[in-house]
Amino acid sequence: MHISVTEPAARHIENQLQKRGSGMGIRVGVRTSGCSGHAYVLEFVDSAESDDQVFEEFGVKVIIDPKSLVYLDGTELDFVKEGLNEGFQFNNPNVKDECGCGESFTV
Repeated sequence: MHISVTEPAARHIENQLQKRGSGMGIRVGVRTSGCSGHAYVLEFVDSAESDDQVFEEFGVKVIIDPKSLVYLDGTELDFVKEGLNEGFQFNNPNVKDECGCGESFTV
């Protein structure tokens, strides 16, 4: 099981943690939501739970709970800028289909 983080995503996470002033990393999770069934959740983490998986790349920690890891295994977390828009992009090999708005997915 593995999650990877691109250098632009790591820089963005690091910058946000510095602005926040605390935190060990960012939690990436999956929750039931949206028209396709699942949606990604991102939140700052001050401490990991005992059963969390912690992945570190470019000096940034990504924390994932065991239930979400099943859906996220092999995912690359990227941060992209397209024109005036910017945000995280999930390159998830487990996704079978996405809704039209891109907010949710099916595995």
